[in-house]
Amino acid sequence: MSSESLVPAVPRPVAPARRAWTALAVLVLATALCLVGYLSLTAHGRWIGGAVPKRWNADDFSVQRGTARLGKDGLTVLAPDETDTVVISLNTAFRSSDYPVIAWRAVNVPDDVQAALLWYSDYKSSRMSTRALTVEAGQIASVDLGNDPDWIGTIGGLALVLRGHFSQPVTVRGVIAKSMTPGEILADRVREWLAFEPWNGTSINTVTGGANVQELPLPALLAAIAVLGSLIYAALSRWAPRAVGSFRPEVIGYVFLAAWLLLDARWQWNLARQTARTYERYAGKSWQERHFAAEDGELFAFIERAREQLPPVSEQAPRVFVVASANYLRDRGAYHLYPYNVYFDPWQDTMPPASALRSGDYLVVYRRAGVQYEPAERRLRWDGGVPIAAELLLADTGAALFRIL
Repeated sequence: MSSESLVPAVPRPVAPARRAWTALAVLVLATALCLVGYLSLTAHGRWIGGAVPKRWNADDFSVQRGTARLGKDGLTVLAPDETDTVVISLNTAFRSSDYPVIAWRAVNVPDDVQAALLWYSDYKSSRMSTRALTVEAGQIASVDLGNDPDWIGTIGGLALVLRGHFSQPVTVRGVIAKSMTPGEILADRVREWLAFEPWNGTSINTVTGGANVQELPLPALLAAIAVLGSLIYAALSRWAPRAVGSFRPEVIGYVFLAAWLLLDARWQWNLARQTARTYERYAGKSWQERHFAAEDGELFAFIERAREQLPPVSEQAPRVFVVASANYLRDRGAYHLYPYNVYFDPWQDTMPPASALRSGDYLVVYRRAGVQYEPAERRLRWDGGVPIAAELLLADTGAALFRIL
């Protein structure tokens, strides 16, 4: 035996380019492991083949209770019935075992509205089964009925029940019966990650990274992939140094950098789409036209008409009270009325005390229930309180301007 054979093997130094390829390889491996693990926990259907998802659009619906209008965006629920209930139904015919998950596509659902799913099957055709639904971020979360004892046989009909006071119209765009195969689940996650996320009041602080409601947020997945990839690399550098070389901290840095770049690329793509939409909405318009095109365009149009009924702004300008059910509408209404002497409650849906109002004050009411006016007697009252003398100066759908007498 020669003396050279007793010398322990020392791994060769890894070139910078090879370190980057090593980081990419462990990132791909970690991604595959994370996705396979996630699909193993969530998929109910077969990995190869399986039932194709069934979809129904708004024109397949029938409104059993409440008032709704069919439009290009879907079925818009305008008002519930006298019991504050809306029922939307459709006829179906599918095997419950093939489709364990039902997902209603609805937007602008108020948080205080209760939602439920109704269905009947040929196994228990004499009675209707029900399951409560969760409302998240103005949408109805999908429901897994795979373990429900009543989800059996052939489902002959589905219905969506909404109960509560509707502060704004709710749009129901469709419903999907999901087979929950791995391919379908992965396609749903990709659509959620790549969904356009328009700017809103919280975008200055946080960006979700896709759809408002996600089963698997992309930042969480990439964080798990980066951590797992770092552990895989550390293990390989310890027990298989000939394959990846000795441990180099910069390889782990490359892994986390790649994950961060993927998130940033998604954000930049969303920013490009937002820029295009903003340009389409506001480019080439006057300042008034831009306000009309904004999210509160209807409110701005009403305030502009109200301004014509108000006296000129001066040191003796009257007090103007703004009331609305939504905080956003009160805030924006007051903003559009400046520099008048505006009063509003930024935190709660309150009305000014009748005793605090005096002759010459103005009251702007915008989408606020409980306000009643008797034009013959020129008496105004709200929330069952004491009526006061007032003159109606301007009226529109859900909005009015009064001058206190």
